[in-house]
Amino acid sequence: MTITTPTDQRADSDHGRLGRIGGAAALLSAGTFGYGIAMFATSFADYTDPDATPAESVEFLVDHRGQLLAWYLGIFVVFGAALVPFALALRQRLVDRTPILANTAAVFAAIWAALMFATGMISNIGIESVADLAESDPDQAASLWSAIDTVTNGLGGGNELVGAIWIGLVSIAGLATAVLPRWLNVVGLATAAAGLVTVVPAFEAVEMVFGLGSIIWFIGAGVTLLRQSNDVASS
Repeated sequence: MTITTPTDQRADSDHGRLGRIGGAAALLSAGTFGYGIAMFATSFADYTDPDATPAESVEFLVDHRGQLLAWYLGIFVVFGAALVPFALALRQRLVDRTPILANTAAVFAAIWAALMFATGMISNIGIESVADLAESDPDQAASLWSAIDTVTNGLGGGNELVGAIWIGLVSIAGLATAVLPRWLNVVGLATAAAGLVTVVPAFEAVEMVFGLGSIIWFIGAGVTLLRQSNDVASS
């Protein structure tokens, strides 16, 4: 007969609570990805056109400053904040069975979150600075935005290396432990492969595949965490 102590009950309660928070954060992460892709393909199609000159980008930036601030805030800062509890919940599920993979993945998740915060804050401060400078010196504003764009692309907007490593490690751990559904791990590995390819400039278009795959993976992982947490609570 198994005896459940108050300490065990508290541990189970904390386990379920983090799972619920992490599951909700995963769904929020999926939402920020979906929002970013939707705006990228519609309202900001001219802004994100690779053939647009820096001067054209600055002109668009000045006319749509508020929308761009909200966009960068959502896809980088909100996403980075949601990533932390999401990653911690996944680590909690995996660490007892595969500690090396679980802890290594958590480190990469923390790095990704930090890069997202840095990218979002630099972008938002840069938008304000460029918009103000555009009134007095349009050429200098274009040069400044070109420099900011290079920095933010290097940090996280231009490739998906760190995120791909995290998703890949979690998916490998999920396959090894059967803690996560098999189909979800397969989607995660395919998404990670697409993300790794984005480090090659000629294959940057694959970034959209990584984004769509991440949305599916985030939703699947979020639903799994919520279900597992409910099972813990009911038992």
